[in-house]
Amino acid sequence: MPVSEDAELIDAYRAGDEAAFGALVQRHLKAVYTFALRLSGNPADADDATQETFLKAWKYFPRFREGANFRTWVLSIAHNTTLDILRKRRDVPMSTFDSPEGGNVIEETTADTEPGADDLFAHRENIARLEGYLAQLPVLQREVLTLYFTDHLTFREIGEITNEPLHTVKSRHRRAVESLRSMMATAPKGPVTP
Repeated sequence: MPVSEDAELIDAYRAGDEAAFGALVQRHLKAVYTFALRLSGNPADADDATQETFLKAWKYFPRFREGANFRTWVLSIAHNTTLDILRKRRDVPMSTFDSPEGGNVIEETTADTEPGADDLFAHRENIARLEGYLAQLPVLQREVLTLYFTDHLTFREIGEITNEPLHTVKSRHRRAVESLRSMMATAPKGPVTP
């Protein structure tokens, strides 16, 4: 999303245009919900986290730094809010990486040009295996992989969102990738279930 459009809406809201904040919410609603869903693995928790995120963004908007990236700021709020919800539940559900539209994020983002029946079956089996491996990762490692590979954020942006130092984000990413490689190398063939 173009940052310049966010900047215009931010300026308008600060100038007293109440509808401008609503426009900011609409611009970032899907990204926040999708992020919360991937992190929590539960649509109800993602709904709660999304609502709380935008309420907090509205409440703490005066603290938003001039020139900062609104998307990074609101995803940072979503990160903290979703983790708070998960802590309250005392169990961390495993992510299925399903998108809010009913599709599967991994399937939708994996390039596959007109496969044959055998290829299609193998592809779906690989996706099921990958989802199983991802579900076995600790939530913070899964979060870094989601933000990096699905949301295409830089390690620096992920650090801003998670309030972690850059080296921690890179280390968490490296450990997550190593864990996935290890699981894939040692696992038997067939779909993996968490």
